[in-house]
Amino acid sequence: MVIILAMKQFLALFLDRIRQPRVIAEVIGGILLGPSVMGRIPGFMNAIFPDASIPGLTLTSTIGLIMFLFLVGLEIDVKVIKRNKVSASAISIAGLLLPLGLGAALGVGIYREFISPTVNFGYFLLFTAVAIGITAFPVLCRILTSLKLLDTTVGVVTLAAGVGNDVVGWILLALTVALVNASTGLTALYVLLVCVGYIIFLLYPGRWAYVWLARRTGSLEHGSPTTGMMTLTLLIVFVSAFFTDIIGVHAIFGGFLAGLIIPHENGYAISLVEKLEDLVNIIFLPIYFTLSGLHTNLGLMNTGKTWGYTIIICLVAFTSKFSACFTAAYYTGFNWRESGAIGSLMSCKGLVELIVLNIGLQAGILDTRTFSMFVVHAIILTFMTTPLTLLFYPEKYRVRDGSERDGHGNEGATGSRQSPDDEVKTRFALILDKIEQLPAAMTISQLLQPNMASASTLTLTTSNAISLEKTPEQPVTTGSPPVSINALRLIELTDRTSAVFKSKAIESLVYNDPVVSVFRTFGFLNRMHVSGALSVVEHHEFSSAIAKHITESESQMVILPWSRGVTVVDDESNPTGALNPFDGVFHKTNTYDQTKSAIYSEFIRNVFSTSPSHVALFVDRGLGAPYNGSSNQHLFLPFFGGPDDRLALSFLVQLCRSSAIQATVVRIQKIEEILQADVNTDTKDKSRSIPLTTPVVVNLHQTIAAADTVYAQDNTQTRLASTTADNLAWDRYASPSSSHDATALARINFSTVSSAKPLHTIVDLVARQAEHTRNLIVVAGRSRRMAVESHASELQTLISDTGTSVSSMVPKTLGDVGAALVASSSAASLLVLQAASSSS
Repeated sequence: MVIILAMKQFLALFLDRIRQPRVIAEVIGGILLGPSVMGRIPGFMNAIFPDASIPGLTLTSTIGLIMFLFLVGLEIDVKVIKRNKVSASAISIAGLLLPLGLGAALGVGIYREFISPTVNFGYFLLFTAVAIGITAFPVLCRILTSLKLLDTTVGVVTLAAGVGNDVVGWILLALTVALVNASTGLTALYVLLVCVGYIIFLLYPGRWAYVWLARRTGSLEHGSPTTGMMTLTLLIVFVSAFFTDIIGVHAIFGGFLAGLIIPHENGYAISLVEKLEDLVNIIFLPIYFTLSGLHTNLGLMNTGKTWGYTIIICLVAFTSKFSACFTAAYYTGFNWRESGAIGSLMSCKGLVELIVLNIGLQAGILDTRTFSMFVVHAIILTFMTTPLTLLFYPEKYRVRDGSERDGHGNEGATGSRQSPDDEVKTRFALILDKIEQLPAAMTISQLLQPNMASASTLTLTTSNAISLEKTPEQPVTTGSPPVSINALRLIELTDRTSAVFKSKAIESLVYNDPVVSVFRTFGFLNRMHVSGALSVVEHHEFSSAIAKHITESESQMVILPWSRGVTVVDDESNPTGALNPFDGVFHKTNTYDQTKSAIYSEFIRNVFSTSPSHVALFVDRGLGAPYNGSSNQHLFLPFFGGPDDRLALSFLVQLCRSSAIQATVVRIQKIEEILQADVNTDTKDKSRSIPLTTPVVVNLHQTIAAADTVYAQDNTQTRLASTTADNLAWDRYASPSSSHDATALARINFSTVSSAKPLHTIVDLVARQAEHTRNLIVVAGRSRRMAVESHASELQTLISDTGTSVSSMVPKTLGDVGAALVASSSAASLLVLQAASSSS
């Protein structure tokens, strides 16, 4: 088992990088462990796969295969066919008739050259036709999801055509198995009639009874099966598999039929899949593919004729499927690129093909050599699917389902279009990737809200441009434009079946997702204009999805909430004592610093690097004290200069338009120590003291994590322009002659401080401010771009003085000021801002 799992994971590391489905790694791993490669090592097969172990592995893999086919049946959704019945039916029928016909014709030559005369000729032709004509629906779903095609017209139609193709293919395979297992034609007819009767019984009264029980137990209402419903579901799966096996059809058909009766309402099917998928995909399926690899012997393909027929199988299987689906798609309204993508996707084989071939081998229709030939053809065609689809249908040509060619609407936008450089920010994109981010998201959203006098407007949207609106009175502001928040819920797309389910059910999931629902309710209660969107993408594509969402929603600033770390109870004082209800109150607690998360830090840096708009990172350090009847919030801004600090200053002034917010702004001017001033006398014409700071910067930023987002060194001209802009911004707010922000500026205390150690000064000022302020938020520019000067040397000294352990990724993520506050264990929350590239 260890060898099987290790081989699968090792191959997946490489194949995932070229966007190949996981099934390729499993199939190739099985072949490598079989007689084709490692089986040639003397004693390997007897030591690793002795004959005595094969029956146990076979039984285990059969159970796993039944469970997998149950999950495949769960993925079938006839509603998809109904929504696209014309084009999907045409593509599905064309994609079956031509491949079935050419597959049967190909079977004539293969039978004459490789098959024993004892095998029934008609049965072999029927089996070959099914093997050529079937489409691997589970792998197709995963490819569509990984390529982000499920919300496009091509993806939806291909999925619908794949459903029809898959169902007909399984029916034909069941017919083939029934004919092979039956002794006479009359027996085969009885088997088929019993099978049809069982299907009708299971899909109608059986499904009705199951849904009724799911409702009575509350499982359907809560969207998750109870223990009793889970037990009943497993019993139905195995009883159904047992029945189809004893009547002469393979046991896997029973598992497939059991999956068809499971309701999809309220996320019930997704929850059920989540309880089963890891065991099936991690343990059972690799065993099945390993057994399949033990039956595959590429050494038997040792003649030119064998390889010639293998190439012919590949050509016939691909050209028949591709040409038929391409033609049907083209004549139902798709252009040549979309038709090519549909033809490429429908030619996918993968896992279902391997199951069909193994059934043929067990039934005696195929021998080891022809089985190996068809396995090679399945690997090649599955491997071709992804690159061909990307070649025909790159992202710039994609059309989303239900939208025109000019792309998305912007249901959540309000007001006229503005650039990110507009001083007053009114359109925000808020990123939510897990429920733990909600407290931080609510806190920062509350700060954005100006004084309101009416109810809010709510809009709920998906990437498919479907909206649900509550439209009470428009918000009326007192001197400020209305603020709109577009919350983007990110769900990680993994290899799990449940993730594929979620990506397919995105239209309903955006209405039922608890994170979106909670934040939507929060917005309504606080009179905010809130819109919600949901995207299911791979984790490494989160930053790309955010950048795309910002562009489509025309947001001026994207906000990343970073919730505080996990709090645990320290039981060292009483390690053996009994717990009581007051343990959480009187025991010492310890909260882990969230900034130590390497994965989330890398994600944030990617957003900083790729965002087309301003970025605000809110690091929530938690509520410092219980509620005392006052909701006033105090902000503290250390101002050095540069685009990020200027953005922070203007944004702080905007926040202070709320009567519940006050602020302190301190301009930090660094004065050099005597010795350092003497050293820098000859270099005062340069932009900054690079010889003194560069070596420290290099040492501090060495890491194996993702690349830093420090940009190229600026020249003297841009430095002078930035300094001038700093002075103008400071004079505008600190010494205003007349300003429409007079009310906000009255709530801000401006001052200037000179220090040889600015980071130490900031830490002291924040500590003093925190003594008099209930909940303090430090607003700072990230200053990873056009920083006024490097504080890396002082930061390193401060870290040494405090004795804390701060990774090099912290200043890369938060900037030097934020890293200094983290190193000093400051309890203040952080609001770190980075200006958009256009405003730098």
